[in-house]
Amino acid sequence: MTPQAKLIFTISLLLGTTIVISSNHWVTIWAGLEINTLAILPLIAKSHHPRAIEAATKYFLTQATASTLLLFSATTNAWYTGQWDITQLTHPAACLILTSALAMKLGLAPFHFWFPEVLQGSSLTTSLILSTAMKFPPMTLLLITSPSLNPTLLTSMAILSAALGGWMGLNQTQIRKILAFSSISHLGWMVIIVSYNPKLTLLNFYLYALMTTTVFLTLNVIKTSKLSTLMTTWTKTPALSAMLMLTLLSLAGLPPFTGFLPKWFIIQELTNQNMAPAATAIALLSLLGLFFYLRLAYCATITLPPHTTNHMKQWHTNSPTSITIAILTTTSIMLLPISPMILTTI
Repeated sequence: MTPQAKLIFTISLLLGTTIVISSNHWVTIWAGLEINTLAILPLIAKSHHPRAIEAATKYFLTQATASTLLLFSATTNAWYTGQWDITQLTHPAACLILTSALAMKLGLAPFHFWFPEVLQGSSLTTSLILSTAMKFPPMTLLLITSPSLNPTLLTSMAILSAALGGWMGLNQTQIRKILAFSSISHLGWMVIIVSYNPKLTLLNFYLYALMTTTVFLTLNVIKTSKLSTLMTTWTKTPALSAMLMLTLLSLAGLPPFTGFLPKWFIIQELTNQNMAPAATAIALLSLLGLFFYLRLAYCATITLPPHTTNHMKQWHTNSPTSITIAILTTTSIMLLPISPMILTTI
């Protein structure tokens, strides 16, 4: 793909996202989401590999269905209330259809099946965009419309996402699929609190995007997409592998790291809302995710060739680590001490 084409698609992505987050009319929001979908499709399919073409087709069909449901929801609400404004969503059927549409856009259970397949067929850079930037517009819509949506339904979908994201990630050997199930699991944490404290959802999304960006950029530098090749990277870039291990433990939500911050706040808020059973359930389900993060961390740093794999031992490289990765890694593992300051802003 030529640089000019990449520039056009990137600008289109930014334009679509800006239109969605700055609009209050359903039709312009729908148009922004369509621009986003059409801009990312060539980036998914650019390698012309059959897996990439399949991923682009699955992504297009899923997002087209979700956009249709979103437009149907808006039309139903306008039919009964005469309002096209995003904040005036009052009809119960329209609210239910919108919940389905946003769950499909985000990859929230039970509409999550497309997400791991699409990520597996994409490059690491495109997978990063799909996991972070492409989730921002539907997440914004979820935050704005959350007062109109059914809290019980959202809580059920959130716990289901945390469960499925954990269980289905256990048996994977492809790193992109593991990170896709990790994303589904994190979405459960974001959605469970959206009806009670939307700012916490946004904080969780920002920190998740930060940690996922760090992991994907690190994997892109060491050119790794499978657990078997991750085992051989310690000899090539030991410092980067050590940082990857810490970032993965942060993504798992272990206490000394940044990833513990949103989980702590969310469990505290759920307990304040008299939802201790939901808090207990989602906290226990996050242990499933902890297992595959520990497995990734173990493969990245503790397993050395040739004990477990036939891959050739790679040469050590002295190339300096990118300053972007260094800054992202630092923030991914060291934001917990400033949590009192963050707490004052939410």
